Amino acid sequence: METFFDALTQTTKTTTSLEAIAMFLSILYLFLAIKQNVWCFVAAFFSTLIYTIIFFDASLLMDSFLNAYYLLMAIYGWYSWKYSNIKENKELEISSFGIKTNIKIIILLSILSLILGFYMQNYTSADFAYLDTFTTIFAIYSTYLLTKKIIENWIYWIVIDIVSIYIYINKQFYLTAVLFAIYTILAIVAFINWKSEYEKTN
Repeated sequence: METFFDALTQTTKTTTSLEAIAMFLSILYLFLAIKQNVWCFVAAFFSTLIYTIIFFDASLLMDSFLNAYYLLMAIYGWYSWKYSNIKENKELEISSFGIKTNIKIIILLSILSLILGFYMQNYTSADFAYLDTFTTIFAIYSTYLLTKKIIENWIYWIVIDIVSIYIYINKQFYLTAVLFAIYTILAIVAFINWKSEYEKTN
């Protein structure tokens, strides 16, 4: 534990301004998402643009691809939240897929993660191929859920963020590991807030 904090202190001193900016924008994005503020997608766009570059340079290829996807979904998310209910003259409302649908999707995505993870492990230079692929596949799905305001997205993010913390500590992205610890806490808060609102309207 002391080694981690020593490394975190050293990393803080050497962290690039780009990583610090990406970290700030990522936290801002989550705070705004919790409040269902559509401007969260502007913060997401710029933070993911920066992380796409950072992770590619670190040979976290699936994470780099994932952030490029986030960048595109930030644009789609803005449109979805803003205009999906334009005929009713209101923004998109929180909804749920239900347990059965989510179980089916979890099984499907797990199988896909194993297949793609095998490829990344054996035919690319990717580190943590299976774990990185798992977080990538599920994050792609969870991001889509967020753009549609499906409440279960936050449950997926809690698991994804915890796994990501392990990966980033091992890759010595200590500030990013701290960021994902913050993500985990905020995802829990978001789920509680969204669930409360969802139960009031259903």
